[in-house]
Amino acid sequence: MSVGAPMARQSTCVAVGGRGVLIEGAPGTGKSTLALALIDRGAVLVGDDSLLLSSKEGTLFASPHPRTLGILEVRNLGLLPFPCLERAPVALVLMLDPAAPRFVEAAERVEIAGVALPFLRLCPHGEALALKAELALRHYAIPD
Repeated sequence: MSVGAPMARQSTCVAVGGRGVLIEGAPGTGKSTLALALIDRGAVLVGDDSLLLSSKEGTLFASPHPRTLGILEVRNLGLLPFPCLERAPVALVLMLDPAAPRFVEAAERVEIAGVALPFLRLCPHGEALALKAELALRHYAIPD
């Protein structure tokens, strides 16, 4: 399969150990806040609130959108500069959803740019959201 044409998507992405975690949700649900918490735990920003996604040989890749390259919105502080990766393979999609199920037996699947990815809903309220995101990556993501 050839490289798909990049498509813009309103999402946030960080790389944990080189594996991209796509963070989605309605405005104000905490996508950037989760990204910041993951960065504090060692993740690297790929892009905040606007990404370019492309597929190659069955892998989805996230890249920062040129308009938001290297910046993260930190609520109450504004748009701040952060180191960022040029590209990361997406291993997991997290949806911040107040109605997320309390328990799951398996990840759902979502198709983006022709690539099927594991998809989990996380409640944005409560404790340890960054830890839950890391555990989701460890237990439900595409293996590296």
